[in-house]
Amino acid sequence: TRDPQCLSARDVLEMATVRGAALMGMEKELGTLEKGKRADIVVVNMNAPHLCPGYDPFSALVYAANGADVTHVVVDGKILYRNGRFLTLDAEEIMARVREIGRRIAGAQ
Repeated sequence: TRDPQCLSARDVLEMATVRGAALMGMEKELGTLEKGKRADIVVVNMNAPHLCPGYDPFSALVYAANGADVTHVVVDGKILYRNGRFLTLDAEEIMARVREIGRRIAGAQ
């Protein structure tokens, strides 16, 4: 509906985490931070100007935060991204490969 009042930001975040895990039948492994579950965590810098004044962190996270605000990503307890750097892949190599694919696609048109 493109109406931000249709669902609360808290409900949207719950849909992406708790309810998403339940929908996939993985609520015993994912969706909440609990002992025995996978540690899948995204850390977001909430001090960016577009996220201020920050009176409602759920709203800021759902409606204003973007990928550039992510500082850390942890999947199953393993840190994959820290302070703007990928730790388990070579981002430059991947981007070079994608650019080459893009050139081939553009040349085929």
